[in-house]
Amino acid sequence: MGKKRDDSNGDECLLREVGPGKIKMPLPHTRTTHEIWEKIKPLAREMRKAPTPAEEALWQQIRGKRLLGCRFRRQHPIDRFIADFYCAEARLVIEVDGAIHDYTPEEDAARQAFLESLGLRVLRFSNGDVLTYLNGVLERIGEVLQEQTSSPPGSNASSPPGPLSTA
Repeated sequence: MGKKRDDSNGDECLLREVGPGKIKMPLPHTRTTHEIWEKIKPLAREMRKAPTPAEEALWQQIRGKRLLGCRFRRQHPIDRFIADFYCAEARLVIEVDGAIHDYTPEEDAARQAFLESLGLRVLRFSNGDVLTYLNGVLERIGEVLQEQTSSPPGSNASSPPGPLSTA
């Protein structure tokens, strides 16, 4: 890991070696230009310092491999976006949506489509669901983690969404 190559559009991205044949694949969270990274990195740091109550509540339950032994990152840059939570092992993005998302459905749909085009699974929960139904949210995340970690890479297994998710 850490080797660089030029992406198809001329941008540099980091590579990781995967499998017995050491196939080199781009890391989805590093698919960004240096220029964008320099702008988005400080923003992600600021967002980590000031989480919403719902983000903080969820983070306390999933940090430190507390949920099925999976490691999550919070406020993690993926290309030009910052995911609320990201699990590389399961290729899972979790978004905790506040009231602003009520006014930006088109932007949210475009962002989700882009992340899914990278082979990532996206789960969305409202702040209210996280704060009111935290155990149900964790259960749904656990179900998807099990699906994603037991599926072959790139299959992006999906199942009908649970009652609390909009994925």
